[in-house]
Amino acid sequence: MHRHAYGLLTAAVFVTAATIGVTTPATAAGPPPAADPPPLTVDGGAWQSGHLQGMALDRQKGFMYFSFTNLLVKTDLRGRPVGSVTGFTGHLGDLDFNTEDGRVYGSLEYKAEQAFYIAILDGDRIDRMDMDAATSGVLTTVHLREVVEDYTADMDGDGVFDGNTGRTADHRYGCSGIDGVAFGPAFGKENGPQKLTVAYGVYGNATRRDNDHQVLLQYDVRRWRTYERPLTESAPHRSGPARPDGKFFVYTGNTTYGVQNLEYDGHRGDWLMAAYKGTKPAFPNYSLFVVDGAGKPRWGEVRGLREPERGRLLPLLPEGLHHEPSDTYGWQSTGQYGLVSLDDGRFYLAETARVQDGDAVKESGRAVQHRWTGSTPTPFAKVTP
Repeated sequence: MHRHAYGLLTAAVFVTAATIGVTTPATAAGPPPAADPPPLTVDGGAWQSGHLQGMALDRQKGFMYFSFTNLLVKTDLRGRPVGSVTGFTGHLGDLDFNTEDGRVYGSLEYKAEQAFYIAILDGDRIDRMDMDAATSGVLTTVHLREVVEDYTADMDGDGVFDGNTGRTADHRYGCSGIDGVAFGPAFGKENGPQKLTVAYGVYGNATRRDNDHQVLLQYDVRRWRTYERPLTESAPHRSGPARPDGKFFVYTGNTTYGVQNLEYDGHRGDWLMAAYKGTKPAFPNYSLFVVDGAGKPRWGEVRGLREPERGRLLPLLPEGLHHEPSDTYGWQSTGQYGLVSLDDGRFYLAETARVQDGDAVKESGRAVQHRWTGSTPTPFAKVTP
């Protein structure tokens, strides 16, 4: 989702490895005691890979997971590498940790094959560096048919699928695939079974009117083991649920590649959506939107579509900056490269850098603790000792 986004990486800088004390592969080390408070920073290291896409925290066992587009890195909470998974030729995006089964879930795209998956990683088995995604047995995948149908939709009716481009009328709702993922209750509820919410990527296109919603799918994953298959990139499988348990729309205005990081905040009961800013002049183009967790989904018109359509609409939290002409709320914030709620008012936000390490240029990332203030225009403040 972020392949062409380097011009948007406002948080990225170009530094040397010595400048930031980059962690490189080392021997595996056990985690600190689970009772230890979460540290202020967790260094994900620097790697010859794509840039940081998302993070997931196993707080009980004391591990952090970092997605670097084509590489997954597992560290302890001191930032020491414990293991890694390589061999992804698709796009590994946002991550979240499922406390109910102890596994890491992430979005995984193969646009050329028109295949979109949830990658499920068994973190307990990631115990050494450079484990192969296809052959090590640590990864299974579940196919999302709903996403494929919207991504490949022939919206202009010419009988031709236009491929991976946002400069056409194809792709229903402007769908470019998936990225943000998070576990939380069903929308409109405070409790109940944890559901996996998956956010569409949305092409940035200021000439369309049908791409102004964030699209969120919810799935009950408790019976997903019947769908899970190993990753076989040479022959992508299509094993997965026929439909999501719910499909929802949030009116935000168009963004550039949709929700990059999605996170449920158990402290406030809201859903945070971090995005690259859109470019439509009729919208404020915020980079952080919050879905009001207390708001009930309601049936209504999905605005801007050529053919009238009704869907389940979710309200934005009426806090932060408010743009009256579009009636949208939001903030200007980071979080697009990693966003993890500690469910007590604190969050880990990702900081990224491109690092010169000898002759190699590497991508680095680390989790930095912040607290939610709700202030405008930026709602987070860095936690200091």
